[in-house]
Amino acid sequence: MPWTKNDYPQSMKNLMAPVRNKAIEIANALLDDGYEEGRAIAIGTAKAEEWAENRGKKVKKSKAS
Repeated sequence: MPWTKNDYPQSMKNLMAPVRNKAIEIANALLDDGYEEGRAIAIGTAKAEEWAENRGKKVKKSKAS
């Protein structure tokens, strides 16, 4: 099932929107290549975090106290 900006895995909820969108983009591409959902989510998230860090972007939302 492809994910969207409004419908994405629970594990991506704490990512900043640009990072989450990149993770969704990567994960959807991996699904198209035949990866299983869990693997696509894990790889997509890791690669999106790496993408953000390489650009000096904030990766995760701040936790509320």
